[in-house]
This record gives sequence, C-alpha cells and structure tokens, in this order.
Amino acid sequence: MEMDERKEEEKKMRVLIIGGCGYIGRKLVMASLALNYQTYILYRPQNASSLYKSQMLMEFKIMGALLLQGSFDDHESLVSALRQVDVVVCSVAGDQILQQLKLIQAIKEAGNIKRYIPSEFGMDPDRMPHAIPPGNQIFIDKCVIRRTIEEANIPFTYVSANCFAGIFLAGLAQLATFMPPTNHVTIYGNGDKKCIWVAEEDVAMYTMMAVDDHRAENKVLYVRPPANFLTQMEVVNIWEKLLGKVLDKTILSPQDWLSKMDKYPLFEQIAVAHLYQIYYCGDLDFEPEKPYGLDTNDLYPEYKYVSVEEYLRRFI
Repeated sequence: MEMDERKEEEKKMRVLIIGGCGYIGRKLVMASLALNYQTYILYRPQNASSLYKSQMLMEFKIMGALLLQGSFDDHESLVSALRQVDVVVCSVAGDQILQQLKLIQAIKEAGNIKRYIPSEFGMDPDRMPHAIPPGNQIFIDKCVIRRTIEEANIPFTYVSANCFAGIFLAGLAQLATFMPPTNHVTIYGNGDKKCIWVAEEDVAMYTMMAVDDHRAENKVLYVRPPANFLTQMEVVNIWEKLLGKVLDKTILSPQDWLSKMDKYPLFEQIAVAHLYQIYYCGDLDFEPEKPYGLDTNDLYPEYKYVSVEEYLRRFI
C-alpha cells in the first residue's frame, strides 16, 4: 500500500455494527460500506451454526467489511472489539434491548468510543410514557438504556426512525401483513392521524451519515422525510391510484381494535398496542423539540429518500 493510501485508510471512520445480520442491521452495514467507512461487524461464535448468517457475513466480508468475534456474554471480547473502532451502532432486536447494559459497561472500560448509537430506530421512547401495555415495555427498556448512556457520559445519537416501510407501509398498516392488499383494507378510526413512513435503506443511510456529524452528538435524530408524513387514508389513496381501483374499507373504532388484543400471541399484542398509539392516538404527529431534537430534512436536505409512492410502486 502506498503512503498516501495508508494515510487515507487511517483517516476513515471506524464503525462497529452490532446485529449486522438483523433486519435493520444488514441495511446499516450496506450504508456504512457505501459511505466508505471502515466497517466492522461483531459476530458471535454461534453464527457459525447458521447458514443464513454465515453466508451474509461472508458476503459483507467480500464487500470490504471486517469481522470481529465477540458477544455480550464475553466482556473481554467486547472490550477488545471496541478498542479497534471509533463508533458503535447497535441494532439488536427488541427482546435484547437491555443486553446493551453490558455493552455500555464495555464502552466505559474501552474508553475510546466517540459516538454510540443504541438500538432504537422506532418511536421516541421519551415521548411514550403514556403507552399502553404490552407495547409500553420496549419504551421502558429503551429509556433505561438512554439514562444509563447519559449517566456514563458516553457521546450518543438516538435515532427515532418512526415506521419502517417494510413493516407498516408495505401492508398499508394492516396487522402482520407485508404486501399491500388488493381488495380490502382496515382503516383505524378516521384514518386521519399522521404517520411517518420510512424505507429501511433510508433509515440506515441517515443513521450512518450522522455517526460523525457533530451536529447530531448528544441529540435525538428524527427521521422525517417530508413527503412521507402522511395519514393512513392518504397512503391508501396513493395505493388505490397505483392499483387503479378502490378498495373495500372496514372502519374500526379504538374500542373494537383493542378488543382484539387478547386473541393474539404476545408479539402481535405488542403490535396491536403500537398501532393503537400511532393510528388512534396520533403519537407521531409532533414537531421535534429543538435544539435537542433534530430533523433529518434540516441536516440532510439534499438526500434523495424513497417516497411513499415510489415504495408502493414496487408492488405493481
């Protein structure tokens, strides 16, 4: 390697992604590589027994990612991995949120991390003290992680990405439906509560752009593509135009919606509760409170995100 190339390599931001084989994690890896960061992926020895994860890790390695073995249950391996990087982006699943307490301890011991982005990527937990059970538990857990980060004086960025398009938009917000319906759709209340629908690849890119942006340090970054701040009914109307037909609609009152909760397994009960917060309570209809809250459109107005209509065209 020539001297100039070596110096350039040394300047690259070194980013460690935890949960890189997960739903949003793999998008974060792709965004990190696209931005030319020196990208590391933490992997557990157990990954070797998963064909899917092993193949994904090898694909990332071929693309330029570096693999570091480590685990939340192996403190020394975590500290060792952390000492090789500048930034940590965590994307563990909801049922593992509190495992990040071990990661925070390791970050404190390593002493070199310039920014920590904990696993959030949904609704802002500090805005959700009124959330109903069982959907409230994940907000409680995320708040525990936030307060622990702050008490440890670890530089952070919290990413509030609102509603993943693949989970919410693809099915027009129908429960456990990930393709848009072509005949019938359930409308929550009047369908008039604003929601923020965001493609996963955009969530990842906004997150990775923020990792070395000083403006986002110790702030909440709200992913809010302006054209995607739409009600459920507005989204349904966009789909109907693309489809060329009007869907039959069932209007559900909040009482009718919540009465269904006990009929579902726990993970779907959580989804029912979250849909209630978004589409009946309108908990995504707010403006970020500056200077602590930042809007991605203010920071990165030039970024070309995927609009709701562009996303739904994929299904035509």
